[in-house]
Amino acid sequence: MMNFSEHLCFKTYAASRYIIGLYKPFLDEISLTYPQYLVMVVLWENGSMNISKIGEFLHLDNGTLTPLLKRMEKNGLLTRVRSSADERKILVSLTEEGTALKEKASHIPEAVQNCIGISSTKNAQLLSVLDELLSIQTTK
Repeated sequence: MMNFSEHLCFKTYAASRYIIGLYKPFLDEISLTYPQYLVMVVLWENGSMNISKIGEFLHLDNGTLTPLLKRMEKNGLLTRVRSSADERKILVSLTEEGTALKEKASHIPEAVQNCIGISSTKNAQLLSVLDELLSIQTTK
């Protein structure tokens, strides 16, 4: 049997918790949780989109996203509007406040990368392996 420390599930879980923890002080400065930050990054990069498309980017279902988006709307960061063409679809858009937050958050990726302290080569390798793993998930 494999040792506990050799289990992929443990290593990925522990690494994920570590990295998310590194984001916390930076996100506290701009009053965002980590999941909210991920939503904001998707919207900053892609503009308005429906909830299911956001879910595709973040690998989250509508049941997880809806309460998160409601809180973000209540905090004035985004709006949710039902499509007139298809009432089942809800278009999510950034407010002025949400758009302005992009500048305040622009330093976060580099700051977290500096905290991790691995070389850009190792970072690229890690991203490549994770992309490969995620692509397997989306094809099943």
